[in-house]
Parts: sequence; C-alpha cells; structure tokens
Amino acid sequence: MVKVNSNYLKLQAGYLFPEIARRVNSFKQASPNADLIRLGIGDVTEPLPPACREAMKAAIDEMGTTEGFRGYGPEQGYIWLREAIAKEEFQKRGCEVDPDEIFISDGSKCDSSNILDILDIENRIAVTDPVYPVYVDSNVMSGRTGPAGDLGRYGGLLYLPIGAENSFQATIPDQKVDLIYLCFPNNPTGAVANKEQLQNWVNYAKRNEALILFDAAYEAFIQDKALPHSIYEIEGARDCAIEFRSFSKNAGFTGIRCAYTVIPKDLVGQSVDGKVDLWSLWNRRQSTKFNGVSYVVQRGAEAAYSSEGKAQISTLVNFYMENASIIRRDLSAAGLTVYGGEHAPYVWIKTPKDFDSWDFFDYLLKNANVVGTPGSGFGAAGEGYFRLSAFNSRENVVKAMNRISSL
Repeated sequence: MVKVNSNYLKLQAGYLFPEIARRVNSFKQASPNADLIRLGIGDVTEPLPPACREAMKAAIDEMGTTEGFRGYGPEQGYIWLREAIAKEEFQKRGCEVDPDEIFISDGSKCDSSNILDILDIENRIAVTDPVYPVYVDSNVMSGRTGPAGDLGRYGGLLYLPIGAENSFQATIPDQKVDLIYLCFPNNPTGAVANKEQLQNWVNYAKRNEALILFDAAYEAFIQDKALPHSIYEIEGARDCAIEFRSFSKNAGFTGIRCAYTVIPKDLVGQSVDGKVDLWSLWNRRQSTKFNGVSYVVQRGAEAAYSSEGKAQISTLVNFYMENASIIRRDLSAAGLTVYGGEHAPYVWIKTPKDFDSWDFFDYLLKNANVVGTPGSGFGAAGEGYFRLSAFNSRENVVKAMNRISSL
C-alpha cells in the first residue's frame, strides 16, 4: 500500500478558514434566510481597476492573432513587468533591487510555502504568535516540526508572543534561529514596524547568519510616509532577507492571481559543500515546478503601474482603509478595545467579557449574522482576540457595525 506523508496528520483540526466555512455553512442550513455579512477571510470585494481590466482585454486580443500569440512564458516572469516592479516598488524608495532579482508567481501564499523547498529541514524556525497560519502549517507539512502540544504549538518552532502588552512587536530572540517569519503590516493584528525595529531584526539575522522571510503583502495600506514598505529599505537586509509581495489586496487580484518574490543575488546559504546563492536555487525550483503566470494576467499587473492604474489602486486602498476606520470608530464607541486598522485592512479586537475567540465568533454569527475570524485560529497568543476585515462594501460594513453595536 502507498505510504502517505504522515506530517499532514500532525495538523490541528483543519486550516482556519475551512473551519470557519464549515461553521458558517452549518448556520446557513439552520437559518437559510439570515442576511450574512462576511468580514472574516481577507478577500477583496470591489471590481478590478479599469486600467488592469483594459490591459487584460487587449492582451486577450493579442493572443487571438498569429503575431501576438504567446505560449509558455518565462518562468521568472516577463521582463517588462519585473522592470516596472523594480522601478516603482523598490528603486523609487531607494532600495537596491534589480529586475532580475524578482520572480513573478501566482501568490505570496504559495511562495512563502514553496520557499521551504530550497531550505534545509534542520533549520530552526521562529514565528510570531499569533501568526498567518500558512507559515506554521507549511512547516508542519514538510516535516520541520514535532507534534502539537496542549496549546496547539508545534515542537521545534520558536514562538514569539505578540499582544497588547508588547504593542504587538515580538521580542528579538535571545537564542539562535535560522529562519524568521516577519509580516508587516501584520496579518492578523494590523501592527506595523518602523525602521528602527526592522533594523534590529536585520542586525540579529546578520549576527546569527539567519534568513528573514518578510511578507509585505499589505504594504500598500501603510498611511504614514515615515514607515518602511520594504525590508530592503533597511541597511544590510540584502544580505539576510527574502521579500514576498502580491497584487491581491491592493489591485484586487485575489481571483486573478499574481504576486512576486524578491531574492537578492548576493544572498547565500550553507550547503554541505560550502556557500550557495539562494537566487540560483529558487530559479531552479521555479523552472522545474512552475510554468509561470499567464501573459494576460501579467499585462494586467503591469497596468497597475500606469498613471491611471496607480490612481485607481490608490482609490481602492483608500476605500478599504475608510472601511477600517469605520470599524475602529464604531466598535470603540460600542465599548470594545480595538487595535490595527490604521495601516492595514484588519481590525484586531479584544473579545468582551468572558468570551473566548471561538465563542465570540459563534455569538456574532448567531446574533449579528456577522462573520469574523477568531484570534485563536492564528495561534495560542491570539486567544482573547478577534479579527474583522475591512474588505467589503461600505453598505455591508456600516450595516455590520450597526448590528454589533446594538448587541
């Protein structure tokens, strides 16, 4: 009989969002006429920017001609998109990032998991708690952890608790780790890091020859110009960091799928035969296991950097941040303690009274018909918190806040 990857059997209950879907579906069956408002999963709701749509339409027309048809594209992505990203996202901020150091992909969720393919199983890993579940689960699946303990924390991982008591900023470890997952603006808490805080992480990584996996999927939502958008704004980061970015949330590409990963060419790791550059390993991995993002989608992503595209995306970002502001304002007025929502489309709420996070989920679902995300689903230190997403229509956000405030 074929043997399975038993590491999957270590996983707890089920991935967070499928468990939410299961509870919601059960509620809908019992209450089919309920008017549900979903502020749980971070999926966008507003239409694609017109500039991106028109670019994709034009690309489709190109593909309908003999001259314009394209088959397999470059696994790393078309050079014109990588040049636009390097210029607009990094070089304009003073970051030393070359187009050849950018790899176009179908999602930063995929990349932050797949990057483990080129990294040794023996690396010691640090994650914040709470944390985006993919960082933990992908390590469990690949055999880098032991089983989960009583708190749901996996053996072999170093958990760095973040909460209101430390302003949602993890303490630099007092021990050596090899891999560090950082996400700013943070999912789920909405916290941000300033340059000094990121410099401390870079300094730690360089001292310990560690690698930072930096998820900047929400950088477009940063409102303070003094805050860094990229780890590469920090001195020394090219020697110790890989950055993941996405078009999903700022340009609404969650259903279109386009993202990218930056791996500096001078970033190295240790092999049994000596040092090796990570760029070459990732390039080989992508060339072997990935056929690239479609030409049509990449043309749509390129249009995000046109003058029209940038203006339209700015409007989208502002719309969602206005939603976040409404959630913060109304929940605060209702007596709840709220965090985040100022530089990220997520509001992190302290659960009221004696509610644990799943009890509060069920309470809002049944009494307000509002779907959120229980904090414990992001880790043991997320217990006692609850996340609401600003990704929805203005009408639904206002309606949801009215319902919650009346409880």
